[in-house]
Amino acid sequence: MSDGGHHVEEPGPSDFQDPMVTRELRRAAAWIGLAVAIALLWMLAQPILLILGGMVIATMLDGGTRLLGRVLPIARGLRLLIVCLAVIAFLGWTFYFAGSSIGAQFDTLRTVVQTQVERIFAWAQAMKLIGPGTANEIGRQLMGSVGQLTSAVGSALGAISSLAMILVIGVFIAIEPRLYERGFAWMLPMDRRASFYHTSERMAFTLRRLMAGRLTGMAVEGVGTWLLLMLGGVPMAALLGILTGVLAFLPNIGAIISGVLLVLVGFSAGVETGLWAAGVYFIVQTVDGYLIVPTVNRRSVDLAPALVLGAQLLMGALFGILGLALADTVVAMVKVALEERSENAAEAAA
Repeated sequence: MSDGGHHVEEPGPSDFQDPMVTRELRRAAAWIGLAVAIALLWMLAQPILLILGGMVIATMLDGGTRLLGRVLPIARGLRLLIVCLAVIAFLGWTFYFAGSSIGAQFDTLRTVVQTQVERIFAWAQAMKLIGPGTANEIGRQLMGSVGQLTSAVGSALGAISSLAMILVIGVFIAIEPRLYERGFAWMLPMDRRASFYHTSERMAFTLRRLMAGRLTGMAVEGVGTWLLLMLGGVPMAALLGILTGVLAFLPNIGAIISGVLLVLVGFSAGVETGLWAAGVYFIVQTVDGYLIVPTVNRRSVDLAPALVLGAQLLMGALFGILGLALADTVVAMVKVALEERSENAAEAAA
């Protein structure tokens, strides 16, 4: 400043009125917010998965309520109550039947599987396919993988409490799903709420179809395996049928595990019985893979098997058995969201 004139001050780096400073602060805040969101997502992964599991249960209950409404025109609350009571009755009967009739077979199944695996390793060693210490190393790796896969559950008490929490969340959401949908939409800007409602409706439709196909596949695989194994004289047919039906909830991986169990138990009773068990597995999986799954995919969302399997391996390793069970659900929801976003962008560009 000279000659007593006034010097024009310019905003400094600490002055938020500077457009450049404001722009850079917004960029930094966006990146910091993204990093915090990722950290919170990782720390809260298990509670989020429990909530997602509750949403899956709610979707199945809502689907049953809608289906019942086609033949029984009564209030939705009464239809939901009937569906819940039917589910409780079915689960009670299943646990009673499993506990009273085939509970003792679990120890037998474990012994049979262990014996058959030892025979396979012994044959492989005799054929010089593996070394003497390879079998133990493979066993340790398998047990380590199983331990990592089930780290989310931790214990039987943890599994029961997690399942109970999922069921409670699912029932509460199924009672009044629109309430939670409107509550989430309230946090969004007004101009995005219509798109959110449309996307959530598509996700709900997709999830209902996906779960309907899953339950149908579980019933077909479980009952079909039970009856065919019993017809062929395979030991523990009822237990294997129940395990096959339960494992059918896990696409790809569940079929592999159930197939291994069927073949091991079948061959423990003889070559002919083992071949029959293997044939039963291929027949049941063919019906499910070429009839049920394509029919459901045409009505919901077409998921590539390799994509689902990759998601299962990734989420199973990261989040345990719960992540494994919900992997295909997450993939389906992400695909619907991306398709909706792509369609909105195309409409805006047009």
